[in-house]
Amino acid sequence: MKITEHIANAKKTLFSFEILPPLKGENIENLYKHIDPLMEFNPPFIDVTYHREEFVYKKHENGLLEKKSIRKRPGTVGICAAIKNKYNVDTVPHIICGGFTKEETENALIDLNFLGIDNVLLLQGDAIKSESMFVAENGGHKYASELIEQVVKMNNGQYQDDELLNANHTDFCIGVAGYPEKHFAAPNLKVDLKYLKMKVDMGADYIVTQMFFDNSKFCDFVKQCREAGINVPIIPGLKPLTTKRQLNILPRIFYIDLPEELADAVDKCKTNEEVKQVGIEWTIQQSKELVDFGVPVLHYYSMGKSKSVYEIAKELF
Repeated sequence: MKITEHIANAKKTLFSFEILPPLKGENIENLYKHIDPLMEFNPPFIDVTYHREEFVYKKHENGLLEKKSIRKRPGTVGICAAIKNKYNVDTVPHIICGGFTKEETENALIDLNFLGIDNVLLLQGDAIKSESMFVAENGGHKYASELIEQVVKMNNGQYQDDELLNANHTDFCIGVAGYPEKHFAAPNLKVDLKYLKMKVDMGADYIVTQMFFDNSKFCDFVKQCREAGINVPIIPGLKPLTTKRQLNILPRIFYIDLPEELADAVDKCKTNEEVKQVGIEWTIQQSKELVDFGVPVLHYYSMGKSKSVYEIAKELF
C-alpha cells in the first residue's frame, strides 16, 4: 500500500521508523531483534536507508596505493523484501543519486516493482567522505529532482531504452526530503522551498523531514509550505538523543540547531544513560505536541537501536 493511502485511511497519527542495513557480514537476525519490539506499535511502513559505495586506499609493499571500492551497508532491496515477507509491513527503500548510473537506478526500481514494493524515498545522498561536495556518478543523477523525473517516467511506462514497446507501468508513491532548517546548500529557506515545490509539482507525493528538535521550526516550515502551494502530507522526522557527543556531531553533520534547554539538560548529564533519558523525555514531549498539531505520521530515526524509540512509542501509541 502507498504511504499516501496509509495516511488517508488512518484515524489517528501513525507510527513509523527508519532502519540502517546491517554492516557487511552481519546477520539479518540482528536487525530483526531491533525491529521486533517496535512491531507492538503497528507501524504501517518502515524506511530502509541506502548507502553509496566508499573508497579506501590500500598501500602495497612497493609504496603504490590501490583504490578499492567498499560498501559497508549493502542489501537495501533484499532487506525491504525480507521485512515485507516476515512482518507483512510495507517498506520504503531510499534511492540515492550518488554512486549509481541511471541504468543501475532503473534496474533497482525494476527489482522493487517485481517485489511489490510501492514506495520509494528519493534523495541526492551524501558526498563521498573524501570529497568536499557531492559529485554525480558518470551517467548518473546529480539532483533528487532528476530521480523524480526518472521514476515518474517509469510510472508512465518510459524506460531508459526508448525502443521498449508496451513497457510495464510502475506505480511508485514518491517521497522526498524536507528541511525545516533549510538544506545546507540553499542560501535561504525561501529558495529551498522553491525547489521543494518543484519536486512536488514534478510528482512527489509526500515529504518526510530531516530531524529537528524545535517544534516551532517544523510548524513554521509546514505553514510556509502551505503558503507556497505545497499541499502533500508532511511527515516530521524525529531522533532521540542518546549520547553526549551528539551535541556537537548532529549540528555539524545535519546543519541543525539544538534548543538551549535541551543542550543544557544534556550537558549536565554525567553518563550516556542519563542522556538517553533526557532524549526520551524530550522526544515524547515533541511527539505529543506534534500530534496536537495534526501531523499524519511520527517518523523516528532509530539508527539501528530500538530501546529509546520503544520507550517513546509506549507513551504515545
